[in-house]
Amino acid sequence: MRPKNLEKEQAIRTVALDIIAKEGLENLSMQKLAKAANVSPRTIYIKYENKEDFLVKLFINEVLEPYEQAVLKDFSEQMDFADGVKKIWMNTFQYLKNNRPAFAIIQYSKSSLLLNKAYQQQNIQQGQFFAPIHRFIAANIKAGTIKNFHFDVYRAMIFPVLLELVSEYFDYTERPKQIITEKVLLECCATVIKGIMK
Repeated sequence: MRPKNLEKEQAIRTVALDIIAKEGLENLSMQKLAKAANVSPRTIYIKYENKEDFLVKLFINEVLEPYEQAVLKDFSEQMDFADGVKKIWMNTFQYLKNNRPAFAIIQYSKSSLLLNKAYQQQNIQQGQFFAPIHRFIAANIKAGTIKNFHFDVYRAMIFPVLLELVSEYFDYTERPKQIITEKVLLECCATVIKGIMK
């Protein structure tokens, strides 16, 4: 791809993230994106089949890798289980609260199977991303700290509560008082950990 085309491609993605941040994912259309990026809709459709194809590629190129790096910052799979989960929660919360477009795409991926399509398109295997968390869970199962559930069960127990709290955080940014404080987040995290540990 020529440098000018790469610049145009990056501009389209940047504008898309800006629209998602300001107006929500549901208000992103290819026509609106083309107009805001100052390109013709045809330019977008040369590279992407439709909105979903665009979002899959946006998720892979702009969200997945930075999200993984943020979640794993200062995390070690050798951590005590409670400390490890707390570190994952705090990292995830800090990243998502400062990256509303990424949060919107992650939320959308749950209902649209976007994540699965993104993984299939790039031939990403389970465990390729967030591998230290997979090993962390496996080590704690082996040590008998937590019950022997499949990793996907642990993902369902650890992350949905956190993502709902992030959603509430954004809801309360428009209200007089923010209810999702670090103290509340840590108390909720402790409750989840207590429910998981043997």
